[in-house]
Amino acid sequence: MDFEHSERARDYIAHVDRFVRERILPSEETYLSQLSGSPDWRQWRIPPVMETLKAEAKAAGLWNLFLPDSDLGAGLDNRDYAPLAEIMGRSFIASEVFNCSAPDTGNAEVLVRYGSPEQKERWLAPLLDGRIRSGFAMTEPAVASSDATNMKATCEIDGDQIVLNGQKWWTSGAGDPRCGFLIFMGVTDPRAERHQRHSMVLVPTDAPGLRIVRMLPVFGHLDEPHGHAEVVFDDVRVPLANFIAGPGRGFEIAQGRLGPGRIHHCMRAIGAAERALERLCRRAVARVAFGKPLANLGGNRDVIANCRMAIDQARLLTLRTAWALDKHGTFGALTDVSAIKVIAPNVLQTVVDAAIQIHGGEGVADPELSRLMGMARVLRLADGPDEVHRAMVARLELRKYT
Repeated sequence: MDFEHSERARDYIAHVDRFVRERILPSEETYLSQLSGSPDWRQWRIPPVMETLKAEAKAAGLWNLFLPDSDLGAGLDNRDYAPLAEIMGRSFIASEVFNCSAPDTGNAEVLVRYGSPEQKERWLAPLLDGRIRSGFAMTEPAVASSDATNMKATCEIDGDQIVLNGQKWWTSGAGDPRCGFLIFMGVTDPRAERHQRHSMVLVPTDAPGLRIVRMLPVFGHLDEPHGHAEVVFDDVRVPLANFIAGPGRGFEIAQGRLGPGRIHHCMRAIGAAERALERLCRRAVARVAFGKPLANLGGNRDVIANCRMAIDQARLLTLRTAWALDKHGTFGALTDVSAIKVIAPNVLQTVVDAAIQIHGGEGVADPELSRLMGMARVLRLADGPDEVHRAMVARLELRKYT
């Protein structure tokens, strides 16, 4: 295993770190102040400061850093991109500034690997240019969506068209005013082998029959201006050319999409945990109670030490996973990918909880800590719940003995 980053990656790390510290972190309050604050997602708007920061990042060459394709992105592998994702995780707006936000990153990777030339021209080019955003419509409310083979939504062939029907939810990004398309996953042939029944289809957000019902709140927050939507597809018709890689390839594409995406999630979670630990430590040395700084009371030093060790362990496991993905591909790194997907969000949740605790009553009212706690708790469900990933790790471990 080699965790050393390339010289090119080290250069990116320095530049991204400086940009986050000098331009993005000081702009967070401005970003929040420029949101509409409306509970009606139709009234949402993009804060002007975001477009300013994106233009600056693009001009600085800090753009599409997630793409290993050197013609379209930075040309970094997973091991070299991982520390950049960690730095971005320190700010809730940084990923978008560098055009590295989910679900756009995963959707772009799908189109790079599986898209036709026409699909790349129509959807990928504006996505990578930052002119549009996108959503990923996979999860369904009526079934256990942690197993994609349970899916009920359909995308059936009717002549020269694909007809989509079904109900999706947690379609992140669908509320964004710039969302130009969704990638819809559904069943094309229910009689096929269970992993060849599904297809992925490109769907314009203005397609007749596509209806956004609502934005789902996450612990009371709607995540303006992107949202997590419940979407109904009622006889939505798109051309056959909108199949990605052809019918029956959906499960294969999903597996390829999720591996690198989980690396991104986990490294961002580690960056967020570092920010929470910083908040914890600053509070511990500045706040005095019973005549002593909080750092010298009770078991607070043990708490801080445990947080430091947990973050570093999670980082090392995630870097090993990135290395394994680069060397062996998604199916050669299944244990590692599942392991970090459990570990990183739980570490973030633990560190944020400790930061809230040391802030006392102020901690539960703190918007930044609340946002980080929500992120941690959601990540323990997104891209598969902890239990599914633990089951995968156990299955692969037991396979050695059977």
